[in-house]
Amino acid sequence: MIQNPKRYTITAALPYTNGPIHIGHLAGVYVPADIYSRYLRLQGKDVAFICGSDEHGVAISMKAKKEGITPQEVIDKYDGIIRKSFADFGISFDNYSRTSAKIHHDTAQEFFRTLYDNGDFIEEITEQLYDAKANQFLADRFVVGTCPKCGNDGAYGDQCENCGSTLNATDLINPKSTITGETPVLKATKHWFLPLDRYTEFLTEWVLIGHKNDWKPNVYGQVKSWVDGGLEPRAVTRDLDWGIDVPVEGAEGKKLYVWFDAPIGYISSTKEWALREGKDWEPYWKDEDTKLVHFIGKDNIVFHCIIFPAMLKAEGSYILPDNVPANEFLNLEGNKLSTSKNWAVWLHEYLEEFPEKQDVLRYALTSNAPETKDNDFTWKDFQARNNNELVAIFGNFINRVVVLTNKYYDGFIPTPNELSEVDENTLAELKAYPAVISSSVERYRFREALGELMNVARLGNKYLADEEPWKVMKDNPERVKTQMYVALQIAAALSILAEPFLPFTAAKLSRILKNEGKLNWNDVAENSELIPEGHQIGEAELLFAKIEDEEIQKQIDKLEATKTANLAESKQPEPQKELIQYEDFAKMDLRVGTIIEAEKMPKANKLLVLKIDTGIDVRTIVSGIAESFSPEEIIGKRVTVLANLAPRALRGVESQGMILMTTNAEGKLVFVNPDTDAPNGETIN
Repeated sequence: MIQNPKRYTITAALPYTNGPIHIGHLAGVYVPADIYSRYLRLQGKDVAFICGSDEHGVAISMKAKKEGITPQEVIDKYDGIIRKSFADFGISFDNYSRTSAKIHHDTAQEFFRTLYDNGDFIEEITEQLYDAKANQFLADRFVVGTCPKCGNDGAYGDQCENCGSTLNATDLINPKSTITGETPVLKATKHWFLPLDRYTEFLTEWVLIGHKNDWKPNVYGQVKSWVDGGLEPRAVTRDLDWGIDVPVEGAEGKKLYVWFDAPIGYISSTKEWALREGKDWEPYWKDEDTKLVHFIGKDNIVFHCIIFPAMLKAEGSYILPDNVPANEFLNLEGNKLSTSKNWAVWLHEYLEEFPEKQDVLRYALTSNAPETKDNDFTWKDFQARNNNELVAIFGNFINRVVVLTNKYYDGFIPTPNELSEVDENTLAELKAYPAVISSSVERYRFREALGELMNVARLGNKYLADEEPWKVMKDNPERVKTQMYVALQIAAALSILAEPFLPFTAAKLSRILKNEGKLNWNDVAENSELIPEGHQIGEAELLFAKIEDEEIQKQIDKLEATKTANLAESKQPEPQKELIQYEDFAKMDLRVGTIIEAEKMPKANKLLVLKIDTGIDVRTIVSGIAESFSPEEIIGKRVTVLANLAPRALRGVESQGMILMTTNAEGKLVFVNPDTDAPNGETIN
């Protein structure tokens, strides 16, 4: 762990531009990275917070094929959506680039060429799956088949999402091309491999020994598992038509594998930033006094803790990450977030439905962050955290302070009198909070840090509740001046300490207090006066608004509609039954009828006894639909009746036919209804 670095290079995982950003991305990577960067800037640190769109690889090609557009059109579309989402939620990147940019292509090719010239690659001819009909080699994600480990029929060529096993496309049983549906064949092709096994000793010493005590257990454990399992050479090139050209002879038609090119995007994005700002980029990647921190999700641990460090080590001139504080996954209402299944809360849609509530989502995601285990986002919890914490604690304190200051002193900070012991203890406790919050942030415990921030607001609420200035004002207005002065110091502290976590709220509070840009993080601990006597503040404005049940129910209903749509899409029709002759069908007497009576069968949970007017008679039919319908709701229902089914006794009642039913996408029974203008008794041919 680097102590007192001269500068910080902070990277956030490059998002794929094959779809918008959802809350899982925000919670897992971008809000933690932003909190850390904002915190460091408030301390006056030299920070380069770097990111960019990951625009190569199979995911982009698959999206382009699915939407019937070019890969370039895909990345342009989603790069714009992603950039706007990050800006809307206050993710304060110093630079956000694109891996399709020329500076990135040049940087990645130069990096590859350096390793190539150093002899760091293995060149091999291997057999890979080839789709003869599409006339192309198949990247891993263009192959699906049966997982050899768990039997899942929908495993991809690189991973089974059912059991989580890492696979090779050639491992799959009964592989199929997702492009044409054809069975691929094996065909020889030449590629370059990074021999990760050569770096086993380096990784053991650097991670397993050097970072045993300061890296998160989930990160350390995954690295140890990979190293202990034996590292193998990994291809750095691919037969693709979308990506960065491999810059050596004999590699025509081949591209850099996206896992190799994407992390180099951090370097090229830093170069882009340095060119724009007139800085030298190299110290941010090559100076031992720089602290490099990668913020990622757990699915990227191997790339950032094994593969990218091996690449940097091979190149020889780069520093290694000081920490990789990867988060686990965030689920949504008990189910795994899924872009393909639309099971997500998309950021651009969230702001349409909850305008100006960016900080509410940032707060909810941070307070429930999946830092050490997978966590679950629910709309009810989101509502509770807003109403019971942000509104009732933080917002309530600020509103009372600002309202009373305007009511008693026309908005001017009063001159305090002698401080009581309670006042001094309160201000002393306030001064201790920056160090407490800093300790949590610097150990990447952002959930814990946010809890300490809320304790500052609780300190203010407790002070006002105990001191009761609205009561003291009647008999001792001089004492109230001191009370309000102390409360205003807490409010000013909150405007600074909240900035990394709730940047929009902090900015609004600073505007209300009219102290924008006047304080930094250390002032809260070091200055005895954060907002001076005689300073005039603005009028009260609500920092947070209560979220009503109706708003939350709308979101829950939206997810239920998504679940229903997914069930409908995934439901497979039953296979066709054996062929019959026309004469077999002609024997069936299908007629239009109407249910005129219905009652439950005694001591039978599933059966209803129906009286049905078939047009030719009124007959009794016993039907197993009682768990889906009440007798009252089906009286008058038009139905299709199989009239000439042989009678059958069910629990002592003779059933004289059958009504036709099917199931909907949710698996619920529904009637097969005739048109309403068809009279009872009309035959169905």
